[in-house]
Amino acid sequence: MKAMILAAGLGNRMRPLTLYKPKPLLEVGGKPLIVWHIKKLKEIGVTEIVINSAWLADVLIGALGDGSQFGVQIRWTREDEGLETAGGIINALPLLGTEPFILVNGDVWTTFDFTSLLEVKLENDLAHLVFVSNPEQHPNGDFTLAEGRAYTFDQNQQGENLTFSGVSVIHPKMFDGLENGKRPLAPLLKNAMLDGKISAEKMQAAWVDVGTPERLSDLDLQIRQGMYA
Repeated sequence: MKAMILAAGLGNRMRPLTLYKPKPLLEVGGKPLIVWHIKKLKEIGVTEIVINSAWLADVLIGALGDGSQFGVQIRWTREDEGLETAGGIINALPLLGTEPFILVNGDVWTTFDFTSLLEVKLENDLAHLVFVSNPEQHPNGDFTLAEGRAYTFDQNQQGENLTFSGVSVIHPKMFDGLENGKRPLAPLLKNAMLDGKISAEKMQAAWVDVGTPERLSDLDLQIRQGMYA
């Protein structure tokens, strides 16, 4: 199984920290955010990783290289301008192949064990999403989880409203017929939910959307104090 880490964002909310360093290279607990993901993937045997790049791409690629320092193979895509999530994935499909792959946002941090993602079978589904309890900055959530299935709020399904963690398993078929270009992922997920083709689970682990300098420093302190040991 391959994986893709999304790392092409501008990191505007993290400025001035991201003026000269791409957001995925910001450190918590003595390691860049993206390296935590790379090591977690390596631990479960996922060693073919695709990473997209745009903002300060040369800095990011220079730091991580071909992945050999971590025991993995990293293959890179470059985007002249950020293509958003779905656009970045479509651009990377030639490297990802035709089988389902693990997708991870480069700007989240979690203790979630990726092992369970290897067991996901997308026989009739287009994606499997991992949700989290709604964080303080996003109290209403993104989608509804009910009996292992994901629903849009418009579907008025009884269940628990949760936030998408940025961790998922995606089938390349979700992008069939779509051309390269700037395109967000959320509308594609919602369309697939309306068709009943998205499974989901709620994460039972620590998770942080490292979206501000304050959250970055708080997480760094918590890791150093052994809160997540």
